[in-house]
Amino acid sequence: MPLSDKDSAISTDAFFATLTRIRNVILPAAVRSWLNTPRGLLTGFILVHLGFLIFAALLSLRGEAFSDTFIYREWARAGFDETHLSGGPSPWVYPILALIPMALAGLAGPGPFFFLWVLMTTLLNGWALAKLTDRGRNQDAIPAGWWWLIFTLLMGWLGFARVDGLTAPIVLVALAYGVGRPFIASVILAAATWVKVWPAAVMLALFAVVKNRLLVVLAGVATSAVVVALAAAVGSVPKLLNFLTQQGDRGMQLEATFTTPWLWLSVLNIGDSRMYMNTDINSMQVDGPGTAVMSVLMQPLLILAALLVAGLTFWALHNGKLNGNGTADGGVDRTELLLAGALTLATAFVVFNKVGSPQFMVWLAPAVAVGLAHSWREWRVPAAMLIAIAVATFFIYPLFYDALSHNNPLMAGVLTIRNVLLVVLFLWSVRRLYSLGKKTPATVPALKES
Repeated sequence: MPLSDKDSAISTDAFFATLTRIRNVILPAAVRSWLNTPRGLLTGFILVHLGFLIFAALLSLRGEAFSDTFIYREWARAGFDETHLSGGPSPWVYPILALIPMALAGLAGPGPFFFLWVLMTTLLNGWALAKLTDRGRNQDAIPAGWWWLIFTLLMGWLGFARVDGLTAPIVLVALAYGVGRPFIASVILAAATWVKVWPAAVMLALFAVVKNRLLVVLAGVATSAVVVALAAAVGSVPKLLNFLTQQGDRGMQLEATFTTPWLWLSVLNIGDSRMYMNTDINSMQVDGPGTAVMSVLMQPLLILAALLVAGLTFWALHNGKLNGNGTADGGVDRTELLLAGALTLATAFVVFNKVGSPQFMVWLAPAVAVGLAHSWREWRVPAAMLIAIAVATFFIYPLFYDALSHNNPLMAGVLTIRNVLLVVLFLWSVRRLYSLGKKTPATVPALKES
């Protein structure tokens, strides 16, 4: 018999009690009390982001950028016109709204591009933290805010030099609105999806759990209509859906979860497996026996996984109603179900993805951060796993990516551990969804929909 949620929490009590004792030894009580205040959290936010801003300013003063912002800067300089680019990936590998922050960062020319990009990410992170903690008024959410800051720090430039870093705080805000304000949440998620596709996973979870699903549909349609009108205004309608086809023929990326067997075949020099750089899309990939077939299978596998998770979410909601579990309206806690469904779908988008770029880890943080604010005890396990995933990812990129891409067995081991943790997180999330449909009445009331 599987453990109940209560039993699972008890089984991890010893581990988290040890972590608490270690924290108490390192941080005096007075310091802990101050950190758990709005002023303490604000100080932490300023220090974390000031470090990134200073580094970005120093590079920008030298006319440089960092990581993918080099590519974004070239796209902005070329006016997002592929005929003005000398090669490399097309700007239309991203949905059209992703080009807006690139254009904004390029308004003052290529020099300050990187600094302005990091500044935009900082402002969005500030918005997310303010929403998560109700501008510091929700004392119980401050630890969740600290978790978000620590995760942001550990992910480093993967959050500050990629489009993904812009979408993560936007999704966090949408989840904070959640089932209480489904129309606003849906508009935000639809807009974020037109920046990077992954927020569609969270929107699917929202659709599954809200009472008035028509609001979610209308919000998505209305937002997409605005995007189409924008594309028409700039003459880009023919390219509007290019992001769906631009990367369809790419191979298995080095860091992807399902690439792990071929990673080791390459490291051990077995079966002609090898790593190589796909310069057309600026991606390190792995080639070997069966990778072409696996690459073709990954897309339908991802779609199937997403549909199964969505179905499980619908089942948990329906079964909770039948059992009269959880809330005053006779069903499962919809907020908790939204967060569990969002994490499970986002994790599925990572685990069953043939791309698997390291910045994808930021997709997983919004649901965990809002989950910690909603119920710390229920969400501490995935929070701990995600911190471990962030640490492993930091070693993979930017520290030792060159070693990894040259068949270093130690770094292959780190990547394997990270990928195993992702699979464990996915299984935990699936189990959490299942338990929500079967559990006894929840102790945390659901938010009422407006």
